[in-house]
Amino acid sequence: MSLINTQVQPFKVNAFHNGKFIEVTEESLKGKWSVLIFMPAAFTFNCPTEIEDAANSYAEFQKAGTEVYIVTTDTHFSHKVWHETSPAVGKAQFPLIGDPTHQLTNAFGVHIAEEGLALRGTFIINPEGVIKTLEIHSNEIARDVGETLRKLKAAQYTAAHPGEVCPAKWKEGEKTLAPSLDLVGKI
Repeated sequence: MSLINTQVQPFKVNAFHNGKFIEVTEESLKGKWSVLIFMPAAFTFNCPTEIEDAANSYAEFQKAGTEVYIVTTDTHFSHKVWHETSPAVGKAQFPLIGDPTHQLTNAFGVHIAEEGLALRGTFIINPEGVIKTLEIHSNEIARDVGETLRKLKAAQYTAAHPGEVCPAKWKEGEKTLAPSLDLVGKI
């Protein structure tokens, strides 16, 4: 069963955020858009490149009323040291969630049981706590947060404009479609 259009299940985890340890729950995701970015582990070679990419676009996420959360199967203690020692990870102003019990990785279907790690998964969640997009792929392929921003803006647009859809490669400000019988076979 797909997680699309399902409610995020209850959870409680710890994160390192702006020099402090914080608690993050499913309630933390409500009231604003959220992007959860799952990564295999701290202190790896590819994950810092993705965190730096998200950090470089963080102002755009904030402008879109969205919080970014990075999740690995490490502890929030590891994330503190990772943030302090990696120049790329040190740019993160968003919460770095530790999931050592694999509560989140299992709930979001990205857990690799035989490794105790997570697949690279990206989830966009609306302000009601409903999963609107998901992308999961193999760990050797890092993501481009520009595509995550595009999908976020498309999800926000369609939420605000029921009855419209965003076509392929749609970008904010571009024309959308209003599905109708008249369009069938005409595009």
